[in-house]
Amino acid sequence: MSVVAGNSGLRKDRLAHILEVMTDDIARGKYHGGVVCVGRHGEIGLHEAVGNAYKDQRQPLHKDNVFSLFSLTKAFTNVLVFRAIERGELAFTTRVKDVIPEFSGGAREALTIYHLLTHQTGIPALFMLKPNMYIDRLDEIIAAVCEVAQVTDTPGTRVSYSPMVAHALLGEMVRRVDPKKRRYRQLVEDEIFKPTGMKDSAIGLRKDLKERKIVPDFLSPIPMTHPGHSNLGPHGAFEEEDAEMPWVGGVSTAYDVYRFAELLRRGGELDGARVIGPAILDQATRIRTGDKPNELYMAMGLNRGWKPYPAYIGLGFSLRGDAICHHQFGTLTSPRTFGNHGAGSTLFWVDPELDMSFACLTAGVMDEGDNIERFQRLSDIAVSAAF
Repeated sequence: MSVVAGNSGLRKDRLAHILEVMTDDIARGKYHGGVVCVGRHGEIGLHEAVGNAYKDQRQPLHKDNVFSLFSLTKAFTNVLVFRAIERGELAFTTRVKDVIPEFSGGAREALTIYHLLTHQTGIPALFMLKPNMYIDRLDEIIAAVCEVAQVTDTPGTRVSYSPMVAHALLGEMVRRVDPKKRRYRQLVEDEIFKPTGMKDSAIGLRKDLKERKIVPDFLSPIPMTHPGHSNLGPHGAFEEEDAEMPWVGGVSTAYDVYRFAELLRRGGELDGARVIGPAILDQATRIRTGDKPNELYMAMGLNRGWKPYPAYIGLGFSLRGDAICHHQFGTLTSPRTFGNHGAGSTLFWVDPELDMSFACLTAGVMDEGDNIERFQRLSDIAVSAAF
């Protein structure tokens, strides 16, 4: 007989099945391990670690392990943008060049924060700006963006997920309009991590987190590297203490990411700390890209025989939408479900209709198509636990 997990409105047997499926996939060598945290109505029903940190299986994962978040970091940048808009420092209609004057010339001059957040800039999906360039310093990245990134398509007409450029610019914009002139990484710490009690989270690898940090292991070949100034290897930027990458530079635990999801589920307030308001969050979690596909993901899907499907992007967040298609948020979550993900390994979502939050950080960076199918399955199982 099923047993309810506390007052969460989640069935223990279905939550246990998430762990069973993860354990089986890990045993099959699909990835090394993961930490998952699922809650409903503000109460955690599941928070467990499964598997190992690395392929050699010598280091079991623990719930307090720290992971590179990759593009899930963009969610923190989104919230800083919303905060700046609420304070009157920016607007969705603010042109990039009005805050970053060196980002000018040609069609770039029409680009706004709205274009950046909805991935409709007309700038190609750039994973690297210059060969072998260090990526851990924001000032150097912005200089390269201004030199290299050009609009090649009419802004607003197509959706092409921006791995780097859009959120690098957004991070720089919130930094430049901050009255206290804080660095991006300090803004995230002061305005998000501290108010929400995300004690095990940072932009850049804080010294006290290094011992618990899982070094990313890419399980399939990728066409880019992520070097940092300390020359810690081809992906060493993720191990740099002073790294400042608003698009990929966050580190955290599954529990902290769950707390961030709870902040959003509660309309921008957690434990009495108000970070953003519900009005701007409501605007951010509405689909802004219509039925247009995500060009980057469409190409990947076509190689797997998947039919094109809508991008379902709001203002910085991905949304579930209502099509039955490949989706990391599953096929059972409600259409207004929103969240963010990071390359082949990290995910959070919030389902406002089910009043449910989900966070999962994993070791062993999977091929993105395999990762989508993995998280689609885990998300559907998680929703099946709600009653």
